[in-house]
Amino acid sequence: MFVTPAYAQAVGGAGSTFASFVPLILIFAIMYFLLIRPQQKKLKEHKAMVEALRRGDQIVTQGGVIGKVTKVKEGDEVEVEIADGVKVRVVRSTIVTVLTKSEPAT
Repeated sequence: MFVTPAYAQAVGGAGSTFASFVPLILIFAIMYFLLIRPQQKKLKEHKAMVEALRRGDQIVTQGGVIGKVTKVKEGDEVEVEIADGVKVRVVRSTIVTVLTKSEPAT
């Protein structure tokens, strides 16, 4: 046969293996600072807002329902009045924003 076998080139030194990981490390760092870190900060702020709910606060739920908090229950529920005499129980995590904060009771 006239064809000679082809051999793979030898792998370079230790510097080239590290250099091949540098782009991967940079991509992860960029993803962390642009996506992961801001999302964690937003989640922490939302949790603090939900924990600070008081009776009399006007809120907006994820479904777009605007109401006034009438009772803050133990656990994961809040009682919200959406119209005169119409009260619904809402899961705390579905509260998107607090429109007006009430003054603390004296």
